[in-house]
Amino acid sequence: MTHARTHAVTAATVPVEAGELFYESAGGGPPVVLLHGGMLDLHMWDEQFSWLAALGYRVIRYDARGHGRSSTVAGDYAHHDDLRDLLIHLDVPCATLVGLSLGARTAVDTAIAHPESVSALVLASPGVSGRPFTDPYVAHHTAQQMAAVGDPDGDGGAERFVEHFLRMWVDGPYREPSQVSLELRERMRVSASTNVVRHARGLGAGIPREVGAADRLAAIGVPTLVLDGELDSSDISSNAQAIVQTVPDARHQRFASAAHMVNLESKELFNLAVKSFLVSTTDLN
Repeated sequence: MTHARTHAVTAATVPVEAGELFYESAGGGPPVVLLHGGMLDLHMWDEQFSWLAALGYRVIRYDARGHGRSSTVAGDYAHHDDLRDLLIHLDVPCATLVGLSLGARTAVDTAIAHPESVSALVLASPGVSGRPFTDPYVAHHTAQQMAAVGDPDGDGGAERFVEHFLRMWVDGPYREPSQVSLELRERMRVSASTNVVRHARGLGAGIPREVGAADRLAAIGVPTLVLDGELDSSDISSNAQAIVQTVPDARHQRFASAAHMVNLESKELFNLAVKSFLVSTTDLN
């Protein structure tokens, strides 16, 4: 016997400290929360959202503060506290967190700061708070982004800012833009560009409070799956290795032909890995 399945989507906002978060929820069963990457929004999970609901899970995805249809940053904040407040509002005592990049960084912080709220972790292309970026490729494009922010030519500056985001986090250091799916690149460009316009006034308005997870990974005590791409930055690869080597019994899978956006570039393999992990860590009966 499985949980009743419904594909109706609930969309609403919930209050958090000095703001609100926009979320969508579908399905019934063990709760799974999808956390998107930086500069993107909940739509980066379009390929997984309804699929997981159809498998028998209560799937929740939301726009992080400063992203999508959630509040623009207006002061210091903590993504892990925002997530905890969302779960409390939705009456979800404990959930599996599936995060990519910034989303994985938030998931790790939440597992450390609010362990009672987390039953398992899927960390894709993971960020880890407290671990510095050292890859020269990332440093170069980050510097170019900062130069674009200071450009008096507003539209041109925004376009260059987004292009350097795409170079870092869609193409990666081992490919030229022409070697990447045009559809994927354009989808990420539209999402990032929309965020830049919608939340421009929040740039520099507040500092995210994080838990310094780099030195606290051993405190994570839930089943953990780490997924990354061979074509991603060395920073992300080293983050993945740090988690796998430190979190007790963490599992790891690497996708050969993907960079940072593993859920979109290696969708079938990604979904299979997530499904297998969920089956082993959740009870659908």
